[in-house]
Amino acid sequence: MKTSSKIIDLRSDTVTQPSAAMREHMALAATGDDVYGEDPTVNLLEQRVAKLLGKEAGLLCTSGTQSNLIALLSHCQRGEEYIVGEEYHTYRYEAGGAAVLGGIVPQTVAVETDGSLNINVVAGKIKADDPHFPITRLIALENTHCGKVIPTAFINAARELCDQHGLQLHLDGARLFNAHVATEQPLADMVAPFDSVSVCFSKGLGTPIGSVLVGSAALIKRGRRWRKMLGGGMRQAGIVAASLDYALDHHIARIADDHGNAKALAAGLKALHTDAFSIDVVQTNMVYLHFSSAEVAKKVSQVLLAEGIKVPSSAKMRLVTHLDVQASDVERIVQSVRKALT
Repeated sequence: MKTSSKIIDLRSDTVTQPSAAMREHMALAATGDDVYGEDPTVNLLEQRVAKLLGKEAGLLCTSGTQSNLIALLSHCQRGEEYIVGEEYHTYRYEAGGAAVLGGIVPQTVAVETDGSLNINVVAGKIKADDPHFPITRLIALENTHCGKVIPTAFINAARELCDQHGLQLHLDGARLFNAHVATEQPLADMVAPFDSVSVCFSKGLGTPIGSVLVGSAALIKRGRRWRKMLGGGMRQAGIVAASLDYALDHHIARIADDHGNAKALAAGLKALHTDAFSIDVVQTNMVYLHFSSAEVAKKVSQVLLAEGIKVPSSAKMRLVTHLDVQASDVERIVQSVRKALT
């Protein structure tokens, strides 16, 4: 691998490094024991995020996986189910935690091309009140999905369906801020239909750790107990909370740069006029390449790695822009792909 040039890592927006200014803000944070509820920075951060999203209360968690799991555990009892897209993170990429740790049954639904679910299919998955079936309790969505902003009409339809059947609605908003910047919709309006929302800060907002679950005061009270049981009770966590505060102050508007870089990257790759891959339409910070074969994708990954650029090696290759990828890096990436295909 080249060592003379900057390493460009496109595997995920989780690879970002905290800036010097963020580190300084963290170092100066006031702290206390958060398990006792005595960390002032955590308390203020939880209140801030809850207010920002129009909910009653918030809970600082270590990761999006943890905050999603706490939400599912707080909504559902053992033997109850949640309906979820089969490609959504809460089902596919969280190690089956809801089933393993909570005895919660996932009922999956195929994901549509726009990232939504067919609302009629979802309705058909809601179980009758019959002792043969698990009790349907929750519908879990996500926004964004594979870089796509979920249509508002679908979210509203899901809310109506929940109201009709007495269900709860949860949002995995790992990249909610990307959806917010892309649509320019107020955050509170975007999540108003949901009973709980998990927002991850270690992706587009570039913190080293941290996710916040928001919802009603009663839900967050249950969630706080689950967090402790899961080993997520932190002590002087103000150091972590300070990074989230800093990100809220400095890293939201700049997400537009990530979106612009992703679109520029997609345009540059399309200009190669190659049959080696096709490219999905870019809405936020993700460029999806669909290679003609796994072998071609692997070759491209290997050549790019030698050029100091880290990408996945799968035939469906996701390239993610973030705050450590600059506009000036785009041409280098494109030329490296060109080299790999020659």
